[in-house]
Amino acid sequence: MKYFRKLIGEKCYLSPVSIEDAEKYTEWVNDLEIGQFVLFSAGVYDLDKERDLLKHLMINSTIFAIIEKDTNKVIGNCGLHMINEIHRRAVFGIFIGEKTYWNQGIGAEATALTLDYGFNILNLNNISLEVVAYNHRAVSCYKKVGFKLVGTLRKYAFMAGQYHDVYLYDVLAEEFESPYVKKIFDRSIADDAGRSKITIV
Repeated sequence: MKYFRKLIGEKCYLSPVSIEDAEKYTEWVNDLEIGQFVLFSAGVYDLDKERDLLKHLMINSTIFAIIEKDTNKVIGNCGLHMINEIHRRAVFGIFIGEKTYWNQGIGAEATALTLDYGFNILNLNNISLEVVAYNHRAVSCYKKVGFKLVGTLRKYAFMAGQYHDVYLYDVLAEEFESPYVKKIFDRSIADDAGRSKITIV
């Protein structure tokens, strides 16, 4: 499978989502251990339904496949949803489907790259998210990248026989430091950009 390096970090890069990965996504969304953290565990997805969902997201959201840099292996996805160009806001979502890559910092890096795209390419001002209170790994990731807690929805999500709070986080463009886009821009407009090492007088 061929992937394309849209935004590049140290551990992963973001590529356009490929519909050819639908079978892998179907495996992930039917895995309860993954689904309990992103609240799609109540859904039952076959391959056709997952293909339709991916196509919908590819048209209506800005989503990326998360590709592990060393192996070029798709391990999850992330994206910006409900983009509002008037108010310059969007909702962020992410999941790492390959569980062997949990707790390695890839989620935080993919999150930062997506925010970079949202703030410095799409000109968004506010990016928000919802996360269930028991998803401690995600909460830590979001805080690391710069999200701030702005509210709590009490007993908002049902899982494993009980209700759980959901936290609301957001981050503003003015609070975010670009890890990739601005460096690429500055390098490409520098006086010596593209200049041959051999100077002809």
